[in-house]
Amino acid sequence: MNTSKPLVAVVLLLSTAAAQVAQDASAAKVPGLADAWKELVAEFKDSKEAQGMVGSSLMLLHDGKVIGKEFQGFADLDTKRRVDENTIYHWASITKTFTGIAIMQLRDRKRLTLDDPIVDYVPELEKVGKHPFGPMRKITIRHLMSHSAGFRGATWPWKSKPWHPHEPTEWSQLVAMMPYTEVAFEPGSRFSYSNLGIIFLGQVIERLTGDDYEVYIDKNIFKPLGMHRSYFDHTPYHLLRYRSNSYNVTDGKPKPLGLDFDTGITVSNGGLNAPLPDMARYVAFLTGSDDAETQARYDEVLSRSSLREMWKPVLPTTPGGKLDRAIALTFFTRGSGNAKIVGHTGGQRAFVTLMFFDPRTRAGCLAAFNSLGYGGGPATGSLSSNLQRMLYERVFPLFRNL
Repeated sequence: MNTSKPLVAVVLLLSTAAAQVAQDASAAKVPGLADAWKELVAEFKDSKEAQGMVGSSLMLLHDGKVIGKEFQGFADLDTKRRVDENTIYHWASITKTFTGIAIMQLRDRKRLTLDDPIVDYVPELEKVGKHPFGPMRKITIRHLMSHSAGFRGATWPWKSKPWHPHEPTEWSQLVAMMPYTEVAFEPGSRFSYSNLGIIFLGQVIERLTGDDYEVYIDKNIFKPLGMHRSYFDHTPYHLLRYRSNSYNVTDGKPKPLGLDFDTGITVSNGGLNAPLPDMARYVAFLTGSDDAETQARYDEVLSRSSLREMWKPVLPTTPGGKLDRAIALTFFTRGSGNAKIVGHTGGQRAFVTLMFFDPRTRAGCLAAFNSLGYGGGPATGSLSSNLQRMLYERVFPLFRNL
């Protein structure tokens, strides 16, 4: 199950991370950064111990460069393999941002428009059994990208049941559920996170291009950005020695869940696996470069104007809320103007991840961990909220003074 709920990744930081950041030549140019890092460590040190996490990684980025990094714990307990820079994590719902970029690529190549009805590309949606707010043609690609189409959150409708399967493996399973699927509210009227809706976007990509989703992303995003150790679902043999296991931690005892699992037809929603250096290349692309040659290479993937369009707030993420916490086009935003950060989080199969960046200053943060612990400490959601708050209020603003 994919969720928008992040992240305990950074709870595994130790005070040595502060020293790493302070010693980095680039970071030394940012007044107050070492102190902010120490505060971040202090915020999460107690939580790390309470949660009993197994392994975690963190990177702080600026202008496309890694200026701080920390790797803690084990990628696999049985073999005593420790987490390091090569460790491959599952990034879960952060996959959705790649799906969004692929849709924008097709838009810029005149293959579609964001206001096209989704049924023009996925006609099976005409079979949706309950749509009291008008014909299915009212639901557009833009609605799916902004989680405002009205579809349920979970891929299966039985999320709360103990026998709930992991994820559908075949498109035919979702088609069979169409008559029992409903549109819960007027499309475009409010935000409601929907894994199901993103899968429909994956179908658009496959049907327009003739490529499997995984092949399209590899050819049009991974390879141009040099993300050569990124892949979907099952790990290639030559990368198995880097793959992290995942663990549920109960009463302080970690239970391994296995190195690999199949996200099936939901791959466009949450199938990505990658090491942090590859994800750092992705963040470097998202934040852009002053170097003309580098930026020209990034523009071949997607132009800056199209990326900025993806980061414009569409709807608040809470009922009656303001746009200072909003969904954009597959990305989430917090703040506004020069104080806006953009990103996404992920959680699946006990992997929990975070990616946030400041488009104006080109600062960014990546965090990933391989376990869910419930040892009496704070819940995962509150830890994620605390981390985002510290990035927004304490860490990223320091780069705006440069």
